[in-house]
Amino acid sequence: MYHIPVLLKSSVDALNIRKGGIYADTTLGGGGHSREILEKLGGSGHLYSFDQDEDAIKYVMESGLTESPNFTLIDKNFTFLSNYLTLYGVTEIDGLLADLGVSSHQFDVAERGFSIRENAPLDMRMDRRQPLNASDIVNSYEQEKLSNIFYLYGELSNARKIASIIVKERQTKRIDDTQTLIEILQNLAPKGKENKFFAMVFQALRIEVNNELQGLEKLLQEATKALVKGGRIVVLSYHSLEDRMVKRWMRTGNIEGKLEKDFYGNIIAPLKPVVTKAIVPSEEEVEKNPRARSAKMRVAEKL
Repeated sequence: MYHIPVLLKSSVDALNIRKGGIYADTTLGGGGHSREILEKLGGSGHLYSFDQDEDAIKYVMESGLTESPNFTLIDKNFTFLSNYLTLYGVTEIDGLLADLGVSSHQFDVAERGFSIRENAPLDMRMDRRQPLNASDIVNSYEQEKLSNIFYLYGELSNARKIASIIVKERQTKRIDDTQTLIEILQNLAPKGKENKFFAMVFQALRIEVNNELQGLEKLLQEATKALVKGGRIVVLSYHSLEDRMVKRWMRTGNIEGKLEKDFYGNIIAPLKPVVTKAIVPSEEEVEKNPRARSAKMRVAEKL
């Protein structure tokens, strides 16, 4: 299977879909969530789905999903949400879903460079039309900038040492594949926690390559503006950096989590969380799909 959608029924149910409504799936992937939304729409309304990954676009087109008259596929990053809604004459949407995880396909295709399991070029681009890849970052960024990436995006306490070793090693040869990067950092990995360490190293590079956190902030801004009153936004995140941003935005309307209050002490925010705690997959779902284990789903409604 191209990708197993996480919290499929829960996330689509959380959109509170109404017949004839207009919705956006900003992370199409293998089309699982989009199919479920279309089924709920029941032949009325419309769904606009975004994805920048050419493999996902090809898979969905071959699957027949694009044949639905209620479906529009947009082969762009979700940061172009407002541009394309305007292009199609859409002024408001009733709901938006964003599943921020890397797809199973992206992990499983070695040459994409997302996985630590197999040797592959250091790529990690979601959109392979963009010029910057992980190899460019590892081989050209200054040591301090590299250190900041590993500390801020990988939450690695030894970020300075990681950056120092990379800069030293690249003086003798380019670091162009995943295995070379793993080998030069092997001694820094905590015993028994090697996989987690390298997952965080790769996460940091992937976030920088794809400008993920800046993109997420823009999506939250544009989604909030586009939602009709009472419309829902559903976001699935897979690491604490994303989840923290989403949680703060849904509570306060900004990613810093700064509360604004009116004269009477009431919180001023464009959204209201539908659930106070993040929804997580059941043990049964995690057993069937281990990649779901870190997922957190948050839901908010436009005030």
